[in-house]
Amino acid sequence: MKDQKLSKLFLSPKEYFHDVVGEAVKKSRVKASDFAQAYIVDLLEQFLKADKLFSRDESSGQSNQDTLAEMFLKATNDEKGIRIDLLKKLGDTSLYISGFFGDSLNRKIVDLDYYAEMGGTAYGSLASAVPDTSFQELYSEISNKFLDFVEVLNFVSQRSQIQNNENLLRVCERYIKTGSHLAKEHLLEKGIILSDLPKKKVIQ
Repeated sequence: MKDQKLSKLFLSPKEYFHDVVGEAVKKSRVKASDFAQAYIVDLLEQFLKADKLFSRDESSGQSNQDTLAEMFLKATNDEKGIRIDLLKKLGDTSLYISGFFGDSLNRKIVDLDYYAEMGGTAYGSLASAVPDTSFQELYSEISNKFLDFVEVLNFVSQRSQIQNNENLLRVCERYIKTGSHLAKEHLLEKGIILSDLPKKKVIQ
């Protein structure tokens, strides 16, 4: 057991995310293709860089980040090559933020439902825009199971953070709101009695 823990210290980011995403898919009972899981691993590795989320105007140094709606509007009006890039950026950003910051979004005017709608729509449009059949199937899968993949990313987020009472409270809130399998297992591991919490329909 000790050797296994030590070996994990020397994993590359891709290897670490591969293991955690595989564990998340299994525990959450998400039916995800190998291609989709590999895509999520690559997405996580890309978002290790802080500037992946925020673009800047090089001349002014100021943030040049469009809203999701503005990004989608640009994508629908641009030529095909640019449209594909913008839709991918919109889908990836929405998915990552929903998975890693979903609990915070629920306290804001622009909530998780908005990000899920925009992200799912972006991936769906992307599936229609790309010529490669395998990528059409990939983006359709992510679009149709967007909230399932949000759960996978949320699992990765929890694995990456030091557990504290505030985090446990957020897990409780997620379970109450969504009935998440992952949240349920996490609470049981921490000795939380789920019968004391309001019951919600479990995500399949």
